[in-house]
Amino acid sequence: MSKPFDMELFLAGVLTGSHATRQRHLRQAIAIQAAILERWQRNNPWAWQQKHLVWFLKERLNDRSETTRYYYRLTAELITKRIGKQWRHH
Repeated sequence: MSKPFDMELFLAGVLTGSHATRQRHLRQAIAIQAAILERWQRNNPWAWQQKHLVWFLKERLNDRSETTRYYYRLTAELITKRIGKQWRHH
């Protein structure tokens, strides 16, 4: 059995701000990770493609408030920055 992917360790280099902000990003990143794992069986952000994050932001958050979608976009940008890609999340 493989070890679960540690999202906190993955984001450690790009998380900044207050403790509450870092915790929010971590909670949201774990929610994104769980949704992508459920849909595409990809647990590791290194294996994600742009379409995975776009799907999450469009399909899984379509009934959420604009503020919630904004904060999830910020978290997706942190994940993208950590991966080292230039993806756009509109």
